[in-house]
Amino acid sequence: MIKKIRNKMFGHRFGAGFSFGITSAVITTLGLMVGLTSGTHSKLVVVGGVLTIAIADAFSDSLGMHISQEAQKKTTKEIWQATISTFFTKLCFALTFLIPILLFELSAAVIINVLWGLMLITLFSATIAKQNKEKTWKVVAEHLIIAVVVVIISYFVGKFVDLVFE
Repeated sequence: MIKKIRNKMFGHRFGAGFSFGITSAVITTLGLMVGLTSGTHSKLVVVGGVLTIAIADAFSDSLGMHISQEAQKKTTKEIWQATISTFFTKLCFALTFLIPILLFELSAAVIINVLWGLMLITLFSATIAKQNKEKTWKVVAEHLIIAVVVVIISYFVGKFVDLVFE
């Protein structure tokens, strides 16, 4: 259902941009937020980091998608659909992680955001699995494991930076 609506409104290239954008938004924002929190414990630093990654990485990822689509010799329309959808998906989903940070104490916000991010990955992965007629639990588990590994590594990188540069 989501695929039909998405493709009717924006075409197949939107699907590529949306898929890449949502995944990148969740993984990079969670990694950055968890790493900055464990290293600085500063709400200001985390808000600044999320805003920066939402904007800079949205531009970076959309340019990467643009060049990737050009290399695949897609039509100009397909290239720009993928580029624009990557940008707005990445930007919008990354910015959703600001809401808990602004509303709650930082440690609670991080937990809420990790749960939010894992829920997004789960829902999107289940949708992909169903569309591809694959075992839902396998696709979801694979994607969640990768996301959790990123969060764990980011946490320890933040702790390491805090220890070394304290």
